[in-house]
Amino acid sequence: MGCSGCRVRFNFGKVLSKVSVFFTMVLIFTYFFYCLTGFCDSAPRALYRQQTSDEDYDISDDRRRILEDLRPPPRPYPDAPSQFNRSASADAQQVDADGQLPQHALGNGIPVSNTFGTKRFPQAIIIGVKKGGTRALLEFLRIHPDVRAFGAEPHFFDRFYEKGLEWYRNLMPRTLDGQITMEKTPSYFVTKEAPSRVCTMNCQTKLIVVVRDPVTRAVSDYTQTLSKNPGLPSFQSLALKNSSTGLIDTTWSAVRIGLYAKHLENWLQYFPLSHLLFVSGERLVSDPAGEMGRVQDFLGLKRVISDKHFYFNQTKGFPCLKKPEGSSRPRCLGKSKGRPHPEIPSDVLQRLRDFYRPFNHRFYQMSGQDFGWD
Repeated sequence: MGCSGCRVRFNFGKVLSKVSVFFTMVLIFTYFFYCLTGFCDSAPRALYRQQTSDEDYDISDDRRRILEDLRPPPRPYPDAPSQFNRSASADAQQVDADGQLPQHALGNGIPVSNTFGTKRFPQAIIIGVKKGGTRALLEFLRIHPDVRAFGAEPHFFDRFYEKGLEWYRNLMPRTLDGQITMEKTPSYFVTKEAPSRVCTMNCQTKLIVVVRDPVTRAVSDYTQTLSKNPGLPSFQSLALKNSSTGLIDTTWSAVRIGLYAKHLENWLQYFPLSHLLFVSGERLVSDPAGEMGRVQDFLGLKRVISDKHFYFNQTKGFPCLKKPEGSSRPRCLGKSKGRPHPEIPSDVLQRLRDFYRPFNHRFYQMSGQDFGWD
């Protein structure tokens, strides 16, 4: 009996050992299965969040765009119109949201695996100009199923270059073959070091510059700053060095940005003119489909964005995107867009027009386009 009991205990020990090995193998197999199917990388990593922006827009816009950048890129269906609106998750929302992400954007609380596609350096960058219409252009481009853009302004080539190109590439959304990666930072156009830095990344990068009448642009720039700082001196005291002489103060950034010819000279040292597209900020408002056709051609994209995507918002004074599929309302830019400008003395505006005229003509010659600002 004693020996029989020993054998039973011995056999039970062997069975227990085999069961332990079996469950260990099951756990290991489950772990590798989940890793191979992408669940190990499903938790979003901490992303750089832009603290300041050259274009004034609601902070909810930034949160929405970063959330979208974490999502897998859509599979493009160029011939199916219903897919245009699905290519950007935010098309079912108005851009001037009240700060809360809608539940449908958050899904069911399950992390979205972002393992499809590849993170690439941008093939095209919107480099300027501030208050020219760069945010509108980017939002319009995001309709296109073959465009993927980082929503915030990364400011890599002017503020965070020391972080390195790999850091910059990791900010970009993942793209599938045939899709274009883009970003926009309007201050690049006026940053002296930016052209050489972009060329170091890729001298074949396509560059888009949205330009606007420099006088109107300066007033818009001032209006934005005034909304954040009500104690700001008057426009004329900032624009003029001396009210009696009427000399323009070119050290004021709102004036300096409008010297497009001088800034363009810097970029043409590193990029041929054929790599730059100049978009009219005025025509982007009056004929958005026409300007977007030029942009799509420049980027080598099929002309998907057309008149059917836009309507003119009389209250805001600029075009909005028509109601996307699955949305209860159309999509317009933020509340800060279309704010009324303060009254500026007409003689001050005329002095600015006289000041900019030779620079404008030079810019027309350099760009090969007459924007009709004079």
